Amino acid sequence: MKIWIDADACPAAIKEILFRAAERTRRQLILIANHPVYIPPSPFIRMQQVESGFDVADNEIVKGLESGDLVITSDIPLAAEVIKKDGLVLTPRGELYTRENIGARLSMRDFMEALRNSGVDTGGQSALSQNDRKYFANQLDKLLVQC
Repeated sequence: MKIWIDADACPAAIKEILFRAAERTRRQLILIANHPVYIPPSPFIRMQQVESGFDVADNEIVKGLESGDLVITSDIPLAAEVIKKDGLVLTPRGELYTRENIGARLSMRDFMEALRNSGVDTGGQSALSQNDRKYFANQLDKLLVQC
């Protein structure tokens, strides 16, 4: 199992957890972003910069993904593509997207986008808390032990 990170939007605290996990488990960790992202020196961690543009990073992740790989993203359309290719998806808040729940997540995303487009202020997500980080780390560990 390789771990792919949609690195443009992934919080630094989550990347740090992933860096430590890659070293500890000796798994390949690949960060995909359209701008340079810091990575620690490691034979298990690499960063791939792609051109700027709509879904360029997402497309690169889907292109390189193999069945059973794990993708860290909060991008719901990307998550749906990963699931179609039999990949695993974990959000930076520790939520696991699956075949059973991705349809509902896509519907809610589309609904919220329609509200925003009509001028409704839907707010945004709260800042990543220490509990969110801990929950993510615990969920990641569970997945890494299972696979």
